[in-house]
Amino acid sequence: MIRHVVMWKFKPEAEGKTKLENMEWVREHLYALMPIIPEIKRMEIGFDVKHTDMSMDLLLLTEFDSMEALATYAEHPEHLKVSQYVRKVIETRVVLDCEI
Repeated sequence: MIRHVVMWKFKPEAEGKTKLENMEWVREHLYALMPIIPEIKRMEIGFDVKHTDMSMDLLLLTEFDSMEALATYAEHPEHLKVSQYVRKVIETRVVLDCEI
């Protein structure tokens, strides 16, 4: 099993929306991928609750059966649409892919 973890720090405003509005947009559109991309075995999305200088704003945790399944997700056209928007509204992105 492969766990794919992504965390983002969002811009205060971007694409005509506030940080919170963009975070909600991203959460909604990522969850919408689950019925479209069967390779996603698990998805959890959370907003930061501490708001410290070290905090990221949003967490995406997904699980896949294999690296090939993760690649299928990453290259899926609907995922790419979400990714294109995300790149416009974030300041920082960190990723960890690990075998569990």
